[in-house]
Amino acid sequence: MYVYDQHDQKIIDERVAQFRDQTTRFLAGEITDGEFLPLRLQNGLYLQRLAPMLRIAVPYGLMNSSQLRKLADISRTYDKGYVHISTRQNVQLNWPLLEEVPDILAELSTVQMHAIQTSGNCIRNTTTDQFAGVASDELEDPRPYCEIIRQWSTLHPECAFLPRKFKIAVCGSTQDRAAIHYHDIGIELVADDDGEIGLKILVGGGLGRTPAIGSVICEWLDKKHLLTYLEAVLRVYNQHGRRDNKYKARIKILVRAMGIDAFREAVEQQWTALKDGPSTLTEEEIIRARSFFRDPSYLALDSTLAMFDLEQDCTRDPIFANWITRNTQDHRLPGYRIVTLSLKATGFAPGDITAEQLELLAELSDLYSFGEIRSTHQQNMVLGDVQVSALYALWQRLQVAGLATPNIGYLTDIICCPGGDYCSLANAKSLPIAEAIQTRFDDLDYVYDLGPLELNISGCMNACGHHHVGQIGILGVDKKGQEFYQICLGGNQAKDASIGKILGPSFKQKDVPEVIDRILSTYVTLRQEDESFLDTYRRVGINPFKERAYAQAD
Repeated sequence: MYVYDQHDQKIIDERVAQFRDQTTRFLAGEITDGEFLPLRLQNGLYLQRLAPMLRIAVPYGLMNSSQLRKLADISRTYDKGYVHISTRQNVQLNWPLLEEVPDILAELSTVQMHAIQTSGNCIRNTTTDQFAGVASDELEDPRPYCEIIRQWSTLHPECAFLPRKFKIAVCGSTQDRAAIHYHDIGIELVADDDGEIGLKILVGGGLGRTPAIGSVICEWLDKKHLLTYLEAVLRVYNQHGRRDNKYKARIKILVRAMGIDAFREAVEQQWTALKDGPSTLTEEEIIRARSFFRDPSYLALDSTLAMFDLEQDCTRDPIFANWITRNTQDHRLPGYRIVTLSLKATGFAPGDITAEQLELLAELSDLYSFGEIRSTHQQNMVLGDVQVSALYALWQRLQVAGLATPNIGYLTDIICCPGGDYCSLANAKSLPIAEAIQTRFDDLDYVYDLGPLELNISGCMNACGHHHVGQIGILGVDKKGQEFYQICLGGNQAKDASIGKILGPSFKQKDVPEVIDRILSTYVTLRQEDESFLDTYRRVGINPFKERAYAQAD
């Protein structure tokens, strides 16, 4: 992972001192609320319903064990002993005191962390596949390009005062685990006919009030042009993006208004002046970025023997076998596996992790995964490099800590925003809905029988819970001061991306678990052999689900 040099550290330390002064002056009444607003947003600080919220940057979701320990310590000292993993792979504190936020930022700076550009009208944290660098289906590691984008965009004047927030994701695998179709800019590493790897660029994706699937603007771009092309896109957006209406200020609205061909032409015109200019990447710069992501000290392992021992452990312990099947993935090297740690145990807020669990993960990452851990946009954590022979011992430790729920990719692996319990923007609570669904469907045998299924919950149209791309999506809405929930079906964040279709009128909170049950029962009745929920929905359409969901109780 990237390590700060002296210049990086100086910038962060100076930013902490600057924000400490700004906060002191605000608390003394020398700065108005309006003046303080952009200053705090530039440092990741929101004023929420009950307390401030501080969003901490986790570039492309990668952390080391020292950073985990620091987050644990900060959560105990300045918060309520836990943190929240966001759908941008960042970390959030939900209960800090405003006057202590500069102290938190100072603590973070000691482990090369910060909160810069995690909010506000800027380029947000660039995200990628949580299996980047270790995935068996990877064409090339996307993390060096994420790091290049991070360095370019951080404190860049062109990227700091955009019409609205701007999100970039990079994918380097055959499977899209980064949801690039739903970003302002999506980047896919692709090979041309000669096997040379370049970049496919998508623009205009996004969720929120007007969800949109990104359109391809460039089929193949030489990697050296990455920054100049991104800057050309940003310039078009900066020039033509609407600033009179924040709901119309996203690049997806601009692309829709101009049309993709006209937008592409405008970008090409800007790029003419930028192409081969100072921001062109040299091979040396790409090599430098790659140098931060060298392979750790992998062992040459006998995978046959390791897999035999693993099969024996699975035979002896079916619970462990379930976890292996659902929570581990193929690694690109023999004798290793990728382990996803579920933060979706029933009775706990999805994406929350306690200080004690953070400290345990720090210890386990040192023992089993070269001191690194990844956060995911599905609000889980990943150990990327675990020896097959260590899986049983690891699982035993995770079980005791409540981090071994074998549900990754299944119904109860719910993506969920904090909702009305915390967020001042929310129309309705999200967490009680998630808990009610997890409780209703706590029978893992039934959950496994349903097959892989994504259920996402958002408390408002900002869609922080990505409800539009859940195969089942739930949106909190306000009806004359009462909380109701709108359900959509058929969303998908993979390469065959689709936006969910609204089922019909919204439901009362108490009715949501029953409605979800009816939807799932309809799927079980209609599915063909081994057919997924999404495939069944796409085959039969929404009407059978609608009829059952709104049917009068027998």
